[in-house]
Amino acid sequence: MAAAGGTPGPRVADCVTKVSLSVSCDNLLDMDSFSKSDPLCVLFMNSSGPHWCERMCILDSCFSLVYLFSKTFVIDYYFEMVQKLKFEVYDIDSSNCSLQDADFLGEMECTLGQVVSSRKLTKPLVMKDKRPAGKGTITICAEERTDNRAVEFEIAARKLDKKDFFGKSDPFLEFYKQTESGWQLAHRTEVVKNNLNPTWRRFRVPLQSLCGGDVEKSIKVNTLTHTHTHTHAEFECINSKKKQKKKGYKNSGVIVIKQCKVVKEYTFLDYIMGGCQINFTIAIDFTGSNGDPKSPLSLHYINPQGYNEYLAAIWAVGNVIQDYDSDKMFPAFGFGAQIPPTWQVSHEFPINFNPSNPFCAGIEGVVGAYQQCLPQVKLYGPTNFSPIINHAAHFGRQALQQKTASQYFVLLIITDGVITDMDQTLNAIVNASRLPMSIIIVGVGGADFSAMEVLDGDDGILRSATGEAAMRDIVQFVPFRQFQNAGTAALAQSVLAELPDQVASFFNLFDLKPPSEPSPS
Repeated sequence: MAAAGGTPGPRVADCVTKVSLSVSCDNLLDMDSFSKSDPLCVLFMNSSGPHWCERMCILDSCFSLVYLFSKTFVIDYYFEMVQKLKFEVYDIDSSNCSLQDADFLGEMECTLGQVVSSRKLTKPLVMKDKRPAGKGTITICAEERTDNRAVEFEIAARKLDKKDFFGKSDPFLEFYKQTESGWQLAHRTEVVKNNLNPTWRRFRVPLQSLCGGDVEKSIKVNTLTHTHTHTHAEFECINSKKKQKKKGYKNSGVIVIKQCKVVKEYTFLDYIMGGCQINFTIAIDFTGSNGDPKSPLSLHYINPQGYNEYLAAIWAVGNVIQDYDSDKMFPAFGFGAQIPPTWQVSHEFPINFNPSNPFCAGIEGVVGAYQQCLPQVKLYGPTNFSPIINHAAHFGRQALQQKTASQYFVLLIITDGVITDMDQTLNAIVNASRLPMSIIIVGVGGADFSAMEVLDGDDGILRSATGEAAMRDIVQFVPFRQFQNAGTAALAQSVLAELPDQVASFFNLFDLKPPSEPSPS
């Protein structure tokens, strides 16, 4: 499968070798005056050209002398490619984990081949100018992910010790895997605030991460409390095999395992090969800030070669997505224009002007409808995203009622400017995060896109105007001009890199199986 304007990339069937990377840091710089740093790690990847693509979102860490990040990066490994990795470590200073307010602690660059070949790579952290970041080091451990089973837990606790001086404890659990070199952190649950009888949300741990796929192997579970100074108080250790009570152990409460079962975790390919359809919707910004389409200065101006940034974005993303939609019929909408015959401003109009059938035949049909639509509308404003997001979410909500992973929806929004209905857009995205849906935003032109960066949950936990948190990160934003000289293949790779994981993680979260069981081949 080749992306428009680029060389053929790896075929879908080639994406079979996955590598799990676990991260730990030591001797980080102390950026806080009265406590240890609160670190997070962000991974960037690069397989060609000068552009780094942010592949994963923020990881939480254990606040101690050695910082153990509980979540792992799972990425596709290609032997024949040089896959450059860059790990950036920050000290978080805000409750929403925003990188804009964080202190930079250092970075490390390597290749995936170096990590895989050594299995455990430790390198010093450096600052942006390549100066050493104190004595700080980062360690990356690699493990091939060959087992798609997971252990699903439902756990509660009763009568835990009160560990905080002024209030009740804020308990959480840590699961450790037994390795040749000692215990390795495999999973950390969320913190239950101010509760001595907590019930944690149902969660899954990959079987390979927990015990190497061997259900007879010992695991260790620590129960700790999360205080305002980020210290831990360990008061119980559970071993799955050794049930004898160790001397000196004090009863600090009771752990209740309500459910512990092995389940199959389906991959993106399992869902696609099992019949899941990716439904692609396109929304195009027709606001006045784009400029008169007849002027060569306009972002909507189509040059003699048939090119503008809107068309380039449509081709780049659409050419990849269309392979996963069987009928190749794509609804395409515009927003922010005055449309005939009433010339009222619309934020959700089909660009083929057929409300009962907004579908276009293939990406070529979308391009043709866009070219015909331009001279028939008057560019106006404002720039409202929420109507088109809610439109796509309506179909995602309907698909969720089918009780199988039959459909997933991808909304591509191409825009030139600042959102004017930010509160409504935040509410719409938070609601959509509970649906089989992802949103890709491509920013064209040279406007200030800082508001778009906020919508991309990579920079923290996205919340609605009322403070409700998104269930998952579903927005990917990319400014088009960062990739103007790299080709449309690089643009497509950047905006679509997170989509396979978003699809698989959503359906696994809701325990939805593919419409038909994919064959072992």
